Amino acid sequence: MSKARKRFAPLARKVDERLFPEGADATDHWLRDVMNRRTDRFLTSLKPANLTAVEISGDGKAGLGWKRFVSLTHPQFDICNPTPQGTFDVVICEQVLEHVVDPFGAVANLRALCEPGGHVVVTTPFLVRVHELPMFGMRDYWRFTPRGMQVMLENAGLEVVEVGSWGNRLGVWANLARWSARRPWHPMGNNPDTPLQVWGFARNPSS
Repeated sequence: MSKARKRFAPLARKVDERLFPEGADATDHWLRDVMNRRTDRFLTSLKPANLTAVEISGDGKAGLGWKRFVSLTHPQFDICNPTPQGTFDVVICEQVLEHVVDPFGAVANLRALCEPGGHVVVTTPFLVRVHELPMFGMRDYWRFTPRGMQVMLENAGLEVVEVGSWGNRLGVWANLARWSARRPWHPMGNNPDTPLQVWGFARNPSS
């Protein structure tokens, strides 16, 4: 590193941290903002008060007013080798499939958890840094483009309702060192060639 770069590195780091402060939790992460709002709109459109729902490794959608809500967490529940749990009207799997050894098998198991005519919601990151927590058995294996998401859902026999993505170049750069919190000055424009998040909504056929 040159002397000039060494001299200005601390200032650059402070500016970077001010512009892109770290998010306190996943609910206010810049890279998840559009995805969260889109999935909430879709789930709300299904009329949750009349439906049962299960969320894999999380409870971020518990507050939508479901008739019954269950959270299944790893390692007690392994989506690649699941124990019988019954079936649900809505199956939600957010930010999980990048961490499983067999994502195609996992999506087939998501369908098995879903009532015929019910829905499966999947979200995954794409252009984000590798993130692992080995002490909790969380490795990072995969990334899925929107096209890959569609293939994975269809391969499990699901009918794709929507596949979408969101991201932009500045958002990719800002989230390389931290999970940046959403701030009013952050651009929310979408560049399809640089997705930070990819999602898929699908229906389990009735027959």
